Amino acid sequence: MRKHPRILVKQEPCDCPWESSKVAQLLEKKQMKLVSCSNCSQLFDMEVFNPHMNLTICQETDKFNNMSFNHSCKSCTETLKNIQGNERPHKCSVCDKSFTVLSSLNLHQKMHIGEGGNNQHEKLYKCSLCSKVFAQLKNFNEHQRMHAGEKPYKCSVCNNAFSFISGLQIHARIHSGEKPFKCSLCLKAFGRSSNLYVHQKIHTGEKPYKCSVCHKAFIQSSHLHIHQRTHTGEKPYKCSVCHKAFAHLTHFHNHERIHMRENPYKCSVCHKAFTCRTTLREHQRIHTGEKPFKCSVCLQAFGRLLSLKVHQRTHTGEQPHRCSVCNKSFTVLSSLKLHQKIHTGEKPYKCSVCSRDFAISSLLRRHEIIHTGEKPYSCSVCSKKFVDSTHLHQHQRIHTGEKPYKCSVCFKAFGLSQTLKNHKRIHTGEKPYKCSVCSKAFRLSQTLKKHQIIHTREKPYKCFLCNKVFRHSSHLHQHKKIHSEKYC
Repeated sequence: MRKHPRILVKQEPCDCPWESSKVAQLLEKKQMKLVSCSNCSQLFDMEVFNPHMNLTICQETDKFNNMSFNHSCKSCTETLKNIQGNERPHKCSVCDKSFTVLSSLNLHQKMHIGEGGNNQHEKLYKCSLCSKVFAQLKNFNEHQRMHAGEKPYKCSVCNNAFSFISGLQIHARIHSGEKPFKCSLCLKAFGRSSNLYVHQKIHTGEKPYKCSVCHKAFIQSSHLHIHQRTHTGEKPYKCSVCHKAFAHLTHFHNHERIHMRENPYKCSVCHKAFTCRTTLREHQRIHTGEKPFKCSVCLQAFGRLLSLKVHQRTHTGEQPHRCSVCNKSFTVLSSLKLHQKIHTGEKPYKCSVCSRDFAISSLLRRHEIIHTGEKPYSCSVCSKKFVDSTHLHQHQRIHTGEKPYKCSVCFKAFGLSQTLKNHKRIHTGEKPYKCSVCSKAFRLSQTLKKHQIIHTREKPYKCFLCNKVFRHSSHLHQHKKIHSEKYC
């Protein structure tokens, strides 16, 4: 929308159907201070038509028109209505970009036509550095400041500088808290009209930007552009310190703070500081107890969206992270990274008591409990104690009868995700555990271990009464019955 500048009242008679005396009476009654529109020469109330209060324009202009004061200004009335309803009725036939005002569309279409034109007004201005084209000299000159690094407009509060005065005006709303653009459906307010326009697509469900590779649709073209990097592998943002590359600019900025040891986002409850705002919001849910992300299968709730996505894989059995060495797959990337240390032989964590090495710190902590004999996790039903909370949660399912892991083929349910994974191999016929001696394959790792005893001739199971040894635990149990019968 073209902003109507504050100009002194024009003295010529108005074209509207009202008589001048009636207009004067209305002005006196409403105590209006009038300005003249430089576009159509119509008169407007200065308080109503304030260029810094776009939302007020929409609401107040509607009342203004109801009094039939500005009926003759047809083009401006249409423009104001479009802005009031956040409509963009003027669409480019080439790229489908839409505009509130016809004049904006006309300027935009010149970019598709190419340079030159029949008259001076149709001339296009092309940037020699990035080849971007502009229909107006003013916009072209402003754009060149970006390449020159010139930022003449400085914020008086935080000294942040901008290339364009519009950028400073939008930024100033951060300090003032002003959010003049309000959604008519959910009343959510925004500091920028473009953010409101994007937000409204949430209500309409419109996702006009579609990926040509996976057909995933997006509300914004910028989101599509970022998404496409997942297919191309492009990571344009590189850290100058550790040379780590990122696909998202925000991730890059958050990473830079690690090197600068900058944690600008601080929790108001426990004063813990974070490098990014998202991490702070997730952390604050610990204090509030808020868990907005709920599983549609078992209704378990989570404080983080990522935690929900990882949890949902326990129901689907999905394990997208696969080891390139042994093809073992994992639900989460962190588990894969820990697993890969098995192949590299890296074991940086050492027990201070027995000097045993571990690849993972959590395994060391679990091991150290062996020396202390501590089992801090106790079952509230049978009082059985466990070394870690994971084993306790798994055990408690015996009492509750909960079996959250369901087979998608035969719908058989299991208490453990690993049991479901092993079961699925019955349907797929997969036998990933192969004997290195005879190449016989097995569905379960423990079955392979039992089989290997045939080749090693090892007899690890010993009777404590007669010292007789056995290859299999089942044979030992059968043998023990002989002793029990003797003592009967």
